[in-house]
Amino acid sequence: MGVPWLILPTFNEAENIEALVRAADAVLGDAAPEGHRILVVDDSSPDGTGEMADRLATELDALEVLHRSVREGLGPAYLAGFAHALAAGASHVMEMDSDFSHDPADLARLLQATRDGADVALGSRYVDGGGVSDWGLLRRCVSQGGSWYARVVLGLKIRDLTGGFKCFRS
Repeated sequence: MGVPWLILPTFNEAENIEALVRAADAVLGDAAPEGHRILVVDDSSPDGTGEMADRLATELDALEVLHRSVREGLGPAYLAGFAHALAAGASHVMEMDSDFSHDPADLARLLQATRDGADVALGSRYVDGGGVSDWGLLRRCVSQGGSWYARVVLGLKIRDLTGGFKCFRS
């Protein structure tokens, strides 16, 4: 069986990418002693994020960089990353935003939940211990409104359907 993969979509994350990758690599190194992979999916960031990730990949064996020549957005970046990880035989696929809006330390909890039998584990902003910081009123309203709408349309009880912090068993 394969190893867990973390997908990090990026666009203009030069100020965050090295610290985020190093933090995630340390957490996953402890949580997945069998090994892990981290895939940065960069949409041709004009701030040099992709090139920074390339340099970091020469130091970290677990890191790969997927360069996309056209900015297609977050959803297609995740799809490209998932396809890459699954084609490589990933046991689990995790997704996480690259702006430190998620705590890399929580990757271990998401991975463990799926190892304990869940098909998917969701990191949520809208549960005890969750939260957001540095979000304006509009972004909060869009997030909560989108989650409410999806919950009603899909008939689910999950409170945070718009979050980008998840772990799936492959």
